[in-house]
Amino acid sequence: MVKEKILIVEDDKDIAKVVEYNLDKAGFQCKVCYDGFSARDIIEKGKKYSLFILDIMIPGMDGLELCKLIRRKNEYDKTPILFLTAKGEETDRVVGFEIGADDYVVKPFSTRELVLRVKAMMKRSSTTATEEKEASEIITSDKMHINVTEHKVSINKKEVPLTLMEFNLLYTLVKRKGRVQTRDVLLDDVWGLDSVFNTRTIDTHVKQLRKKLGSYGKKIETVRGLGYRYNE
Repeated sequence: MVKEKILIVEDDKDIAKVVEYNLDKAGFQCKVCYDGFSARDIIEKGKKYSLFILDIMIPGMDGLELCKLIRRKNEYDKTPILFLTAKGEETDRVVGFEIGADDYVVKPFSTRELVLRVKAMMKRSSTTATEEKEASEIITSDKMHINVTEHKVSINKKEVPLTLMEFNLLYTLVKRKGRVQTRDVLLDDVWGLDSVFNTRTIDTHVKQLRKKLGSYGKKIETVRGLGYRYNE
């Protein structure tokens, strides 16, 4: 069985070894870069990777610039990106998600949680790819169209660039429009994570999704104390 490949970009060699060791035990094949320029060279060559784990504060090209570079490459536009960084403020998370990250883990971190998050992202990415091959569904909400087959969202015929998790979140909310989706349900159905991982990931993604959707973002309602609902 071919192992899924992960590129780890981390300048702290002790942390890099811990991450690589645990992901290797979990059945993944890892490549480690200790600076941004080395990672950039690999990314520019378009070598196949199923997931990128990026620190932000690394020598050479920083993690934010690497994330932007990855998203500009057609072969990686839907490849999951996870930031593993000490920069844990809300503004840092927002910036990370704005430029295309799918998940965000703050140091110090639990290796068990990291491995579970990686597995969930891989599973979600694989499931989405399978659904795209099988589905021919287009969901319409007024002038917003969600093309499941092509994994694209457009408003007034103009494409809205969404990350994998943003697309899955919007698809889940719109398909279940009118029904409240709790944070626990969304964490499980969109991220594939158990509700034991109580993070701000969902709220931050909803914030970014609303921003990208413009006036349609207002259709994603916050139901206080419960979660979110898409309401036309």
